[in-house]
Amino acid sequence: MNMLKLDIAASGVALTDETKARTQAANALLHSGEGAGNDFLGWVHLPSSIDEEQLAAIEAAAAKLRAKADLIVCIGIGGSYLGAKAVLEAMSDPFKLLRKEQSAPTVVFAGQNISEDYIYELLDASKEHSLAAIVISKSGTTTEPAIAFRLIKAELEKRYGKQEAAERIVAVTDKARGALKTLATNEGYPTFVIPDDVGGRFSVLTPVGLLPLAAAGVDIRSLVRGAQEMETATAAEVPFDENPSAIYAAVRNELYARGKKIEILGSYEPRLQYVNEWWKQLYGESEGKEGKGIFPASVTLTADLHSMGQYIQEGERTLFETIVSVARSAHEVRIEADADNLDGLNFMAGKRISEVNRMAELGVRLAHVDGGVPNIRIELPTIDARSVGALLYFFEKACGISGYLLGVNPFDQPGVEAYKKNMFALLDKPGYEKESEAIKARL
Repeated sequence: MNMLKLDIAASGVALTDETKARTQAANALLHSGEGAGNDFLGWVHLPSSIDEEQLAAIEAAAAKLRAKADLIVCIGIGGSYLGAKAVLEAMSDPFKLLRKEQSAPTVVFAGQNISEDYIYELLDASKEHSLAAIVISKSGTTTEPAIAFRLIKAELEKRYGKQEAAERIVAVTDKARGALKTLATNEGYPTFVIPDDVGGRFSVLTPVGLLPLAAAGVDIRSLVRGAQEMETATAAEVPFDENPSAIYAAVRNELYARGKKIEILGSYEPRLQYVNEWWKQLYGESEGKEGKGIFPASVTLTADLHSMGQYIQEGERTLFETIVSVARSAHEVRIEADADNLDGLNFMAGKRISEVNRMAELGVRLAHVDGGVPNIRIELPTIDARSVGALLYFFEKACGISGYLLGVNPFDQPGVEAYKKNMFALLDKPGYEKESEAIKARL
């Protein structure tokens, strides 16, 4: 089954042979390792490198956590949480908590913010549950997850004692160094490795994403299978016209050259909302540097047509849309006729909700194209682990190609350190005395 279809007809872009050749060359650089950031290209062949031993080890660790706890706190930030969150939201019943019987533990996230109320309410709510934790950090010193882990670790040790707490914590971290690796060794936590050559925003198919997803009951084998299929479909030897990631990268860069500086990723399925959030980090951190880059924004439709729809239709013409469409719903609900027809909807009687949703999508697409907003459409057959795995790798490969077309290193993120220096200075962190004095003088 084709896991993904790409339609660029409404983009208004006709790709030249020169553009196709440049794009193929960019894809080849990802495979040869001769481009910028080549020490972070482990994700390129990651899906095909995942073997039975790795999957079995992840599933075994997840099963142990599932047996011990009905609430598993996954601690991480950025790429250490967004990928898992995106897949989990896509795979989850949004009304799970309303159901009397739950087949899998609830996985919640912490360490992605420094909100006092968020962590208080998490700790308070967890009192009614048996608890375990997955902590994800290369260094173990990133501020947000380090604070959250310190508090969750203390709660586990208070409840169960240090020995049993160590049985309820799994660390995903560096293979040899860092504060978290040292702590895990000292305390005896089971560990999984974040590969040195895979950056955080490309890490969803490592234990960073696979372990919390397996703990939540997601079929990680199907997720990996979909990514493997997309890896094959976007390989260096695949002709340009058959490579969806290459085509997407080329079209979005052509639109950028025409003055379209903002890309809006949208879907008509709310379960894909966190795929949007994951995508925003992937492209924002990869392309936004050296004064360049398409600004990644997102909408969830049709809800955001009632908030952002006006701007998209008639605002400044600096944006284009990429829509992730889903061909088949998992369930069937039909609209019933009503004798009074006060809402005027009897003309829809007998139609499935999904049919109305598709017509809304088509109508919006036509209106936005008429309003000067180019459109790219990505179609998934349905929302399942295999198709989501394919979608994630499709975006990753396109991101690498797109960054090279843009002329930046898509695998570093030097700009994210600026706020940290200011925050540490304001908090009087040892070693930041001069910076603290200077920044307080400014304020």
